[in-house]
Amino acid sequence: MANVKIVTDSSAQLTDEEINQYQITVVPLTVMIDETVYVERETITNKTFIPKMLAAKALPKTSQPPVGKFIEVFNQLGEDGSQVLCLNMLAAISGTVHAAEQAATLSTSDVTVIDSQSTDRGLAFQVLAAAKLAQQGADLSTIIDQITKIRANTRLYLCVMTLDNIVKGGRLHPVAGAITNFLNIKLGLQVTDGKLKIVSKGRGDKSLRKFFGRIISEMKQTPALREIGISYVTETKILKETVTKLRENFSEVPLLYQITSPIIATHTGEGAFALIYYSDPE
Repeated sequence: MANVKIVTDSSAQLTDEEINQYQITVVPLTVMIDETVYVERETITNKTFIPKMLAAKALPKTSQPPVGKFIEVFNQLGEDGSQVLCLNMLAAISGTVHAAEQAATLSTSDVTVIDSQSTDRGLAFQVLAAAKLAQQGADLSTIIDQITKIRANTRLYLCVMTLDNIVKGGRLHPVAGAITNFLNIKLGLQVTDGKLKIVSKGRGDKSLRKFFGRIISEMKQTPALREIGISYVTETKILKETVTKLRENFSEVPLLYQITSPIIATHTGEGAFALIYYSDPE
């Protein structure tokens, strides 16, 4: 029986320890800041990206990994006859998964590519489950069944404090962005079925407190809560308040608190943060 090797992209919120322990291969995206190109996890980190983004003359530009890079990784991992499972961020925010799919058709290895329909720690939940099962010798079908279950039981919520980056990135009409910023509108969004949907809109931090209050209430009603992730661009009062409430209410549930990846930070802007969790109901 062939082994299964796990690949993902650098939007996955994974610690260095997790990558090494579970032998996960991460294919990096690149980001250009004022004409200088950086490779995620190689020449720039999530932490060092943020001050560069905030000081940049123009909005950074992120680029998906080239097809050739995926082919190189797939061929190398499959040289010994192993199957390769590649899990990528949702197609709604990046063409990375399509580059991986194209590479899979050109690779000499047996490669399966899956759109995780998530990103950040939501993607990491699936990647870690797959890597752990692979280390235990599980076959590809068993791994896919498990990550499908995790995907169905993962919730990813995001708050956007300013629409500047979304407007600069061409994702919202500039006039609409100017109006909503003037009104101090804060957005609450949710990733569902691989799409980003606005689920809350209100003025000031008060609206976000209500938004995350509803989410925490929802979490209290969620059986078998397994893990929580908080990923952020820059720390804010509402972020710290939310983390404190999570730790008070779910002290037994592991919580990873880290700066998000350059691609997410670029699209969401200063002050944004995401709350991601998953459960494992019977």
